[in-house]
Amino acid sequence: MIDLRSDTVTKPTPEMLNVMMRANVGDDVYKEDETVNALEARVAKMFGKPKALFFPTGTMANQVAIKLHTNPGEQVICDKYAHIYNFEGGGMSFNSGVSAKLLDGNRGMFTAKQVEDAINPPDFYHSPLTTLVALENTTNKGGGACWDLEAVKAIKAVCAANQLGFHLDGARLWNALVAKQEDAKVYGAMFNTISVCLSKGLGCPIGSVLIGDDELMQQAIRMRKVLGGGMRQVGYLAAAGLYALDHHLDRLAEDHTKAKAIGAVLQTLAVVKTVEPIETNIVIFEVDPSQNERFVSTLKENNILISNMGSGKLRMVTHLDYTNAMHETLLNTLKAI
Repeated sequence: MIDLRSDTVTKPTPEMLNVMMRANVGDDVYKEDETVNALEARVAKMFGKPKALFFPTGTMANQVAIKLHTNPGEQVICDKYAHIYNFEGGGMSFNSGVSAKLLDGNRGMFTAKQVEDAINPPDFYHSPLTTLVALENTTNKGGGACWDLEAVKAIKAVCAANQLGFHLDGARLWNALVAKQEDAKVYGAMFNTISVCLSKGLGCPIGSVLIGDDELMQQAIRMRKVLGGGMRQVGYLAAAGLYALDHHLDRLAEDHTKAKAIGAVLQTLAVVKTVEPIETNIVIFEVDPSQNERFVSTLKENNILISNMGSGKLRMVTHLDYTNAMHETLLNTLKAI
């Protein structure tokens, strides 16, 4: 089976499993798991931040970050494509009691001017108090698009001028760092909090890390506990993260190359109307709506799974378990459609 529904479908490599089984562990609720502590220290150092905290999921990491930045009744500015709005079960309202002001960005990315215009006047008590701006890099619904650093810096300036928190949902930030050859510390200097995922492009079985400024992160472990995220001998999972940072980070470039090759073939097919620009490992394309189900079923008959996003849009995501042989099979299957 060639599974291109998401980069979350990967399984640990034998080498990763071997490292996991040999991990030194303790009780992480008491902060006595040395492998977790090592992972948190390493990721914090990578981003030039004082503290990091291991989470079971990226959704929980994002939800805790929102909680740290806001109070009930306040408002978060984010893009209409944002994962925190579309794919986290309404957690912003449920967990933090906040609303979202959605910006009409381009592939999940917006401008500093849009942020400035969206901020509610703090002295106008009829509207929610704006307290947080959240970005996503790379953008999931935007097809793995990478933010331009100058655009991020401009938004940071607006946040600073208006005393707003600045959070980055960096579930696939590793892909952006590799694709644009950027330094993680640049992001650490701009954002108050950043979540990064280990179980997508890096191929770990589970886990995300929240990195942040010292004052904010002092409450992060309490919020994680409130949401049920206290874990015990979790160093077996943290070991996978340490291994992935050593062995699976640079290889993300291979996923990006394969995604672009898939896009090139899709553009030659008569049934495909458009292929969105491909920067990283996500390929979003549109077929004639009348051919949507047939296209997906034809691939499934050939043991190839992809995601149907609705409205004629389909998605493929390349990843660690998508081999060169699978890649050739997919390309040949597409050419035969």
